[in-house]
This record gives sequence, structure tokens and C-alpha cells, in this order.
Amino acid sequence: MPTTVTLIPGDGIGPSIADATVRVLEAAGADLAYDTQVAGQAGVARYHDPMPDATLDSIKRTRVALKGPLETPVGEGFRSVNVALRKAFDLYANVRPAHVIRLGGRFEKVDVVLVRENTEGLYIGIEHYTRIGDDPRAAASSMAVITRFGSERILRYAFEYAVTHGRKKVTLVHKANILKFSQGLFLDVGRAIAQEYVGRVEFETQIVDAMAMKLVIAPEQFDVIVTTNLFGDILSDLISGLVGGLGLAPGANIGVSAAIFEAVHGTAPDIAGKDVANPGALILAAAMMLDHLGQREQGDRIRSCFEQQVREGRALTRDLGGTAGTTAFTDELVARLKG
Repeated sequence: MPTTVTLIPGDGIGPSIADATVRVLEAAGADLAYDTQVAGQAGVARYHDPMPDATLDSIKRTRVALKGPLETPVGEGFRSVNVALRKAFDLYANVRPAHVIRLGGRFEKVDVVLVRENTEGLYIGIEHYTRIGDDPRAAASSMAVITRFGSERILRYAFEYAVTHGRKKVTLVHKANILKFSQGLFLDVGRAIAQEYVGRVEFETQIVDAMAMKLVIAPEQFDVIVTTNLFGDILSDLISGLVGGLGLAPGANIGVSAAIFEAVHGTAPDIAGKDVANPGALILAAAMMLDHLGQREQGDRIRSCFEQQVREGRALTRDLGGTAGTTAFTDELVARLKG
């Protein structure tokens, strides 16, 4: 029997790149079935709810989802559905690999995996306004919450990821020189866990601002990076930029009872429905999903054919330096997988 996964096409360009990804998965021989659901603005349009119960129930059943980009209003409206899904299923580990696919750029040896704590820190959403005089919103406060439990499980995940995938070094990124309690706790826990891996995994620490500088000067010196929620959000986009941008940036959100794989770029409403979007990020996320499901051979075939196509410059989308559209890009990749 095929493995059923929840498919959330998403908003904007999401449906078109989701369709492309399903074609690629089928061409690779992935043994999958799909329970298609909606969220974000598509959820609002159908159910008047950005995170419908039907979608949550589906993920509870399948325990695995493949998700396109979801629209979140800026400054008003509902909070991020992406954040809400991570909280609903306690998807504590966000895993963002970045390695060079397109050759000829500034960097050709980048192969980094960023592991981001996904449920705590500033994104926990504890916020309030303070009234001063007649202004009810004169000041705003946001609280960053970092726990020993949350720190231990994400740091252990990073070290175990390194061991399992043959990685040599874990770099813990922090700001404990200023935030001595919250970031200090994360750093202390990291140092303690690193002692359990002495002789197997090298360990170092970096202050976040210095880390940002070093990543754009010599990113090849880093292997697995682990950090807290906000810093991970920022640095994961930075490492994506080192290897060609968010169009080639897959992501995984891993928990004990569920996992959601996604394209990490936005909905790009300006090009929605124009058959020009690059489906690469979601295709690579789907390959990560296949690894998670034990279909590693099919995932490797997708990655191999995808990288060959990009490096040969065949049927590339505009953001990759070509002139092809979504359909032509996908046709070429499907032909390679079937060839």
C-alpha cells in the first residue's frame, strides 16, 4: 500500500509548484498517495479558517505533510499559519540544508545544514501593549522564552543529525554575551551535551553577529549549525542566499508525532498563475520527505537529476538564469527521471 501524505498546495504560486512536485514524485517512482487539504488564505476562502480542522485532522492521521507557501497578512489579521502548525504538532526542529547546486557563483564548496529550534524564543508569541497616557499602544513588549527541555532536545537533535549523516562539526550560535539568561541557558546546555559527543563530533560556539559575517566570508568552514528560533530564521535565509536563493531552499519541520516538509519561500502573488515559478524548493523538500519515509533511493534520484539539470542549464526558470516556465522545467526533470 502506498504511504498517504497530507498535501497542502498553499497560496499564490503554491498550487502550480505543488502540481509540478507531484509529477516529479510520480516520475521518480515514489510510493505515495495524497490527501489534499488547504490552509492560509485558501483555508479562509473555503472554510473561513486559515488552519481548518480538516487539515489538522489529516496531518494527525498521516503524520507527514508536504506544504507549499502560505500567505500571512503583515501587521494585521491572523498570525502565521506556519508558526501555528509547528505549535500544533510540536515540530521542534526546523532543518534547512544549503549546498551549492549552481556552479560558477561566488561559492562552490558550501554544504551547510542549519538546525533551528522551532517552538520557543521570541516566536512563542507572548506580547502585549502598554498604555502611556492616552496612547494604549505607546509601548510594545515581546518575551523570548527558552527552556532547558527545549534546548536539550534541539541540541541533541543537531548532534544526532551530525552523527547519522556523517557530519564532522556542530556550531552553536548564540547571543549570550548580551542575553545572559535566555541565550546563556541555551549555550550552557549545548556545552554540556557536546561533552557526550567528544571524539565523534567537533563542537564550537559563535556569537550570532560574528557568525553572520563569517558565513558571507568563508561559509565552507561550517557544517551543522544549531541555534534558537529567531537567529535560525535569519541565518537560514542567509545560507540560502549563499547557494542561489530561496528558490533552491527546502525545509523540514520535525517533531515526535509529525513532520511537515515545505518550500520556505513566499507565495509570490505577482507571478501566481503565470507558469513562471521555480518549483525547485518544493521538489527538494519532497526529496527530504522521501528520506524521512524510508524511500531514500527515490529521493536521491530526484536530487541527482535536479542538480544535473540545473548544472547543465537545461530548461531553467528565470530566477535560475533561464527562460523556461514551471511546466517546461518540470517536463525536463520528469524526462530525466524516466530516462
